[in-house]
This record gives sequence, C-alpha cells and structure tokens, in this order.
Amino acid sequence: MSKDIYKQAARTIIKAGTLPFPINETLIGILQLLLTEDELTFIDAFKRKTSQTMEELKKSSKLEENEILNYVKILAKKGFIFNQPNSKGVMVFRLMPVLMVGAFEYIFMKKINHTEEEKIIAELFEKYFHDVSDFIQSNYDTILPIFENMRPYDRTLSILDKSVEGYEIEIKMGKILDVPEEQIVLTQKVEELIDKFEDIAVGHCFCRHHKDILGKPCKQTKLRENCFTFGKSAKYVAEQGFGRLISKGEAFKLMKLSEADGLVHKAFHPNSDITKEETSICNCCKDCCGTLEWWRMGLTALINSTNYLSQINEELCIACGTCIEKCPVDAIELNENNKAEVNDQYCIGCGVCAHFCSENAIVLLKGVRKVYIPPPKLK
Repeated sequence: MSKDIYKQAARTIIKAGTLPFPINETLIGILQLLLTEDELTFIDAFKRKTSQTMEELKKSSKLEENEILNYVKILAKKGFIFNQPNSKGVMVFRLMPVLMVGAFEYIFMKKINHTEEEKIIAELFEKYFHDVSDFIQSNYDTILPIFENMRPYDRTLSILDKSVEGYEIEIKMGKILDVPEEQIVLTQKVEELIDKFEDIAVGHCFCRHHKDILGKPCKQTKLRENCFTFGKSAKYVAEQGFGRLISKGEAFKLMKLSEADGLVHKAFHPNSDITKEETSICNCCKDCCGTLEWWRMGLTALINSTNYLSQINEELCIACGTCIEKCPVDAIELNENNKAEVNDQYCIGCGVCAHFCSENAIVLLKGVRKVYIPPPKLK
C-alpha cells in the first residue's frame, strides 16, 4: 500500500488536533497497525472539515448513509471518530486526533491484556513522543509562539477537604494575585462537578496503562480505573467499550481513593473553553501523566488553568520535605531559611501539598490563574 495514502490521512488526523505534530515513519507505522486502506479513504473525507453532519459527510465522502454508518461504527471503536449529537440534537461525526485527546487515549483506556500487538503499539507511541520532542526542540523558536497563544489544556481542581491529619485546609482570597473583577464561576469541588452529571463513565488511566505495557509501572499509585468522562463523552466511552457507566457514589469513592494517593484532579473542557461544561476528569500521578512527562521531555508547554496558589507559613513549616516530594510539578523547594517555599510560576494549585502537610502550614490563596511554562529547551 502506498505511503502517500497514510501521509494524507496523517495530515487530516493531525489537523483535527491542536498541536504541531510531525508526519514521519513512526506515525505512519502507528496508522498502518490501526487503520485499513478503506478506513484511510473515509478519513480523507474530513480533510476540509473535521466535524460533519450526515448530510455533509454524504457530500464529502460520496458514500451512502449505510456505508458511512459502517465506517463510523468501526472507527469509533478505534477511537478515531466521535459520534454524538450536538446541543441541538443533531448527530455530528468528529474526526479525532492521534493524541490529545484521541486514539492514543482511547486505545489505552480499555482493559489491557499485555498482548504482543499492544506492546508494539505502545512502543511505537513511545518512540513517537520522542520524535515529537526532537521536532519541537529542532523548531523551538518557531513553535514557541504557538504554545504561548494556546488556551490551557486542562483545569486543576484542588483537594479542598480536610488534610490527612484532619486539619481544615485554609483558603484565603489571594490579594497578591491579579484576580479579574468579572470572572466565570467554575465548579471547584470535584464532588460538586460529579453531582452535575447523570451520565458518568470510568475508564482506565491511559498514561499508566501505557507505562504498564512498557514495563514501567507507576510508583505512586496502584489505581488504574479512575479516568472519568461525563455527559455525551461518557455515553461515547461506554458505547465503544473504552469504559463503563457508573453511579455517582462509585465515582465519589474512586475520587477519594485518588486523593489518598496524592493524585491531581484535572478537568477538561471542550476545545479547552472553560465557558463550556466539563467533559472529563483525569486523576494524574507525578511519574506517568502525559502532560507532565511531555512537558519535561520538551514536547509541549505546561499550560494549565487553576483557581488556587499554595503559600507556606514559615513559622509552622518544619522542613519535613513532604510537600517537596508530593508536588507534581516540582514547584516547592527549601529556601535559605531551610523552609519550604513555593515557586508561584510553577504551582498549579492542586492542593496536594496542603492535603499531606502534617503541620497545617500551607494555605491556598484563591484567584483564577493561567499557569504557562514553556517546554524546556534541551538542545
């Protein structure tokens, strides 16, 4: 089969995402494993418009409705087509990117069986991550403005319940923060967010599953099935077998288990637009989370929306190092006074440090912030 067909499909799939990913042999190898020639031809119908109604797809694909539905059924199961109705009840077929959020995430949300095929796909994705990092690093100055103008990928929901020692976590209005006078009121408590939805699905953490297949299991948690989707995203995940529908009670329980392991609640909004209702929550660990690892690899910037900033009371701090160990973005270190100190630029306001502080020495300052840290320049 001609690689030109794969290159054309790759261009169309990358266009469906937001990041400037390269088209190379590794990506083509991934598509060769996942897609057939006929499926590639159907994907070509999305090259001018990545979201289409049935009538639009009939024109762009030149296929009959039954043929379209057959391709959609197959590609939805593979995580390449999202098929759910829009707010007006009209079915929309949206092409998914290969990554963030697309085929990679859905492939590894499912239960894994550690087959040889899964291992090959996992290794190819791992290689592609390094390829992308090399591409970003080689074109650093050109690509950096793209990151600078992007919306936050995700929004941190802080742990606001009592600490592990039973202390009430203190929250103050952040006078030192540049808080907008008019702002969108966003759901801050994970329990309140869950309570908004009737349809909730849980799947496996794709990042930790990917690492499991590569023989690099998570050092922070044994939890796997704690990646949540809501609303029509939950219906899609359940229909395609990427996860299962659960009750609010089970969701609350899994969230609490995630907090106990120091995982970070990250909410995602459609097109990173926080004015739109959340679609999912990841519970991210320090050593496997894709957005954190890819940032450290120089593959992407760390771009996050948060409502809190940690601040440490030096008088109460005993320099035990717990907050330094637990911080997912390495935003805390000991200062010249041998006290823990937060780097305001790096803090994503997750509240993990306050949750585990035995001395109740950490306060959360309230105020909407955008955290932007460019990818490290490694070359």
